[in-house]
Amino acid sequence: MKIKCVLIDDEPLAIKVLLNYFQNFPEFEIIATFNNSIEALDFLNNNTVDALFLDINMPLMSGFELIQLYKNKSNTKIIITTAFREFAAESYDLDVLDYLVKPIPLPRFIKCISKITGEFQNRMISKQDNHRVEPHIFIKVDKKMVKINIDEILFIEGMKEYIKVVTPEKTYITHKSLSSLTEELPEERFIRIHKSFTIALDKVKTIEGNRIQITSYTLPIGRNYSKEVKSKILD
Repeated sequence: MKIKCVLIDDEPLAIKVLLNYFQNFPEFEIIATFNNSIEALDFLNNNTVDALFLDINMPLMSGFELIQLYKNKSNTKIIITTAFREFAAESYDLDVLDYLVKPIPLPRFIKCISKITGEFQNRMISKQDNHRVEPHIFIKVDKKMVKINIDEILFIEGMKEYIKVVTPEKTYITHKSLSSLTEELPEERFIRIHKSFTIALDKVKTIEGNRIQITSYTLPIGRNYSKEVKSKILD
């Protein structure tokens, strides 16, 4: 099920930027965009909207005034998009989920997307009788953000300025450091075994000398990592 979004901004360029960003996130669907807050409010009050990206300074009716008149806002995650930092405190009084300052950098937008997906995962858990939602990460592959379930990762290999994320079905290559991605993963489930490798602890098949086998892959254990790795795996 896709997360249905509405974008409201009196600047067409601002909406265009967001639309370009959303192309990287296929689990989100933009169901409407508006440059006019009056028309937008009528749509919002008559349709189901999961996430609303809303500018503050607009003619006829401000973003804050729209929120106050929005009947179904309790079911919608509201994200403010504005060029003004000074309204942040006021916006959170209206229970907005996030506050994005223009021009919105892509990394900051990705953090917002992760926050929204987290909220909806929690909602799905409660709706589906505590059905488990797989933890995941996003990595950029061929100009698109790809979601990878953490349970699927066998190991990550560093290759100078790039890394390979290896799963049973596919290998993903992205421009990122091994250290930075390792920090994103739960430390109780992953460990650095070499300057070039981080592995999933539960995927280890055998250890022989300074070699670890994961499925059909044999990986080296670095001299500086050997004691900690063997302690964590074997103890």
